[in-house]
Amino acid sequence: MRPPINGPRIIVTIPVFNEQKYVAKVLAEVSQYAEHILVIDDGSTDDTPCLLARQPVDVIRHAENRGYGRSIRDAFRYAQCYKYDWLITMDCDEQHEPESLPDFYEAIALDDSDIISGSRYLHDERCGDPPPADRRAINGQITDMVNRCLGLSLTDTFCGFKAYRVSALTHMHIDVTGYAIPLQAWVMAAAADLRITEIPINLIYNDPNRSFGGPLDDAGHRLKHYKQVFRAELAKHPDKFAPCTAAV
Repeated sequence: MRPPINGPRIIVTIPVFNEQKYVAKVLAEVSQYAEHILVIDDGSTDDTPCLLARQPVDVIRHAENRGYGRSIRDAFRYAQCYKYDWLITMDCDEQHEPESLPDFYEAIALDDSDIISGSRYLHDERCGDPPPADRRAINGQITDMVNRCLGLSLTDTFCGFKAYRVSALTHMHIDVTGYAIPLQAWVMAAAADLRITEIPINLIYNDPNRSFGGPLDDAGHRLKHYKQVFRAELAKHPDKFAPCTAAV
């Protein structure tokens, strides 16, 4: 199912970095559900750029790897510039299933949310093999911290399968370039009182050894980094979050 012709304009954006194994297959599947597709190639050094050149999609290419957060920022700007109503972000490693896109379209049609976030833990029956223990533990700790500090009720802080109302992106002044972008984004969303909904997606881990890059491959360092980013963003909103900033 594609979005209704007379409905909101929706663009699906897929950040990629060295995804030659998956990119052609994923784009073929996404194209069954989406009319507008943007790929952001974050400086791939494998055959990804050549494979993308054969695809009927728009591409933003970084000359060098600039980070996942930078790719999401580019997606925000593109959706705003070309006046889309909704932006959906998803990954290219087959952990986000294109057949879940109609679930996002249905949630968008309800018109009662500004951010619709996929959750791998919202419904137990959609959970597959468990993720690596350190990733699940960090996700749980960070999700608890985010909920406690921001008054939210999230079940999955780090899922990249999301839909954003483009008009709400004026509140999202992202400057984090790496994987800690959700920590900054959730604070901004809560500070702006954006309406947040979670919908279930399947839990899939194809590559439990996938690297975060450099020091972030160490779980302790990664957790510390996430907390630093979260604390720094809380401090920008002292009227709302001052008590929690000192406790993080």
